[in-house]
Amino acid sequence: MLPLWAVAATVVGAALVLLFQGAAIVFAYQMPLLDPAPPGPPRRRRIAVVVPARNEEVDLGATLDGLLAQDEPGLELVVVDGGSTDGSRAVVAARGDRVRWIEEGTLPPGWVGKNWGCWTGAEATRGDWLLFLDADVRCTPTAVRTVVDWAETERADLVSISPAVEMVGFWERLVLPFFIQTVLTYFRAPRTNVDGSRAAIANGQFLLVRRETYDRLGGHRAIRSYVLEDIALARRFRAAGARLRIAHAPRLATTRMYRDRAEMFEGLLKNIHGTEFSAARLIGGFAGFVGLYLLPLGVLPLGVVAGVPLLTGLGAFLWLALFGKHVGFARGVGAPARYGLLYPLAVGYYLVLLATSLARGLRGRPIEWKGRRYELLDAGHPNR
Repeated sequence: MLPLWAVAATVVGAALVLLFQGAAIVFAYQMPLLDPAPPGPPRRRRIAVVVPARNEEVDLGATLDGLLAQDEPGLELVVVDGGSTDGSRAVVAARGDRVRWIEEGTLPPGWVGKNWGCWTGAEATRGDWLLFLDADVRCTPTAVRTVVDWAETERADLVSISPAVEMVGFWERLVLPFFIQTVLTYFRAPRTNVDGSRAAIANGQFLLVRRETYDRLGGHRAIRSYVLEDIALARRFRAAGARLRIAHAPRLATTRMYRDRAEMFEGLLKNIHGTEFSAARLIGGFAGFVGLYLLPLGVLPLGVVAGVPLLTGLGAFLWLALFGKHVGFARGVGAPARYGLLYPLAVGYYLVLLATSLARGLRGRPIEWKGRRYELLDAGHPNR
């Protein structure tokens, strides 16, 4: 028989776990859903779309075709090349003069490649609104108009959407639903829409900004050394009192985030590690994942072995709650429900990512992504 204090501690811990898991469900329900807007009278506005691209031949064509099919007239479309060595330029050339190709030039010291591409594109365009779009995001014909209309209605300075995520193969279907719910919970995503909230998140895959505010706050130049440029930009806008909005919009855009398992590992590792390395944060994250997702599964066998009916019943409820939640999230983001039953394996994948990031950071290894290396920032770096 377990001592009373151990039973009480287990019950309290289980209650905290359930509160945390419940918060993820609440955030999911609070996340606005942005659907295609019905046709309306044309508005006089200038919108520039900047697509930073580095060896994006596989995806770029579909992305540009989606932009060329938009029902928003007069879009200024610019692809900023980040030193591509594949056929990206030929993809753009095949669309004629409807899309402008810009060479970004040599990457300056202290800049992350995507930030340099976005800044270069912004400087070369004239739109009152700037839409930064990843080269693997395919938009439906109403996407740009719908999002800009929403931004204007909300009087927002920064608006982003989360597209539908196309998942191919076992590992993407296993890991990405867990990644999405982790981001949703960690950043308290729907709280971004509450003016005055400290929560601030944006999705760099589809990120719309008001030009005047972007220029006034220094744009991507001000966050040039950050790998998570969308989060850094959102936080900068929030700190300046600008209005932010974010929504889930699977009927407006679709993306396949990573092309294969190796790219997914390096991409997620890049996001976890960043240039702002913190061993304490990574160790805390490791402990949090174990404590919130894996240890609760041990309450049921503990109750059975110790012969404590209260813990047995509580443990059974934890199993139902945890696996049920992950099945729901898997279905909600487009993965087969059965992948939710494998969520402990997804947690294990994330633990490997955290351990790898910790080992690399302690050795001072730079971030590597798409053939470029980014050194870790010092504590006194002006971009921290």
